[in-house]
Amino acid sequence: MPEGPSIVILKEAVQQFTNRRVIEAGGNTKALDAATLAGQTLTGFKSWGKHFLICFPKFTIRIHFMLFGSYRINEHSDRPPRLHLQFENGGLNFYACSVKVIDESLDDIYDWSADVLSPTWSAKKAIQKLKEKPALLACDALMDQQLFAGVGNIIKNEVLFRTRIHPLSVIGKMPSKKLNELVAEAVNYSFDFLEWKKEFTLKKHWLAYNKKICPRDHVPFNRANTGKSNRRSFYCNICQALYNNDR
Repeated sequence: MPEGPSIVILKEAVQQFTNRRVIEAGGNTKALDAATLAGQTLTGFKSWGKHFLICFPKFTIRIHFMLFGSYRINEHSDRPPRLHLQFENGGLNFYACSVKVIDESLDDIYDWSADVLSPTWSAKKAIQKLKEKPALLACDALMDQQLFAGVGNIIKNEVLFRTRIHPLSVIGKMPSKKLNELVAEAVNYSFDFLEWKKEFTLKKHWLAYNKKICPRDHVPFNRANTGKSNRRSFYCNICQALYNNDR
């Protein structure tokens, strides 16, 4: 599943189609009759967390890549596209993704200040929201898109390792300083992720995700599906403190 930085990279890569008219459209999506997009002028692209937003004058098409979605710019895959948009200067193809039409104003739907890569990101609001959910586990907090839009499982693991927080730590039991570190590092690592992804060096920088040995304590990482999100966590019981009801 692409995380927020990958969606930002996609948004930057398709700017050539801004203010261009769709000359042909198709795909096997059931969310809309894709053919009706022909003749429409695309006004721009936005992103919110893991959502890629294709904007037209009176509506927006939301693309969510789920677990196995992908895209191609100016080329095709062997698979049938979920949505295909053709312009005079190239084309976009989206595969195995969720497509949704949004008729409402995006400002009424999205809290832009919750996007960790947005210029309007608000750490203050994130901390306030966290304090309103004291029973939330750290691993679930980072995966909550209303708190940290754009954070996925890779970022979750790396942020928890950087901040030395056990994934099963309870938000309400964490010291204020540690909570502030968690919020700050979610943003810091997301921007690092974005830079490394552009350089094609992301995997070289992983310290915890999909790793077997803790680079700090040189002991095996624990590997388990954690929290309500039930996503894989990689963590060290020595250097990642567990903040719970017993501590």
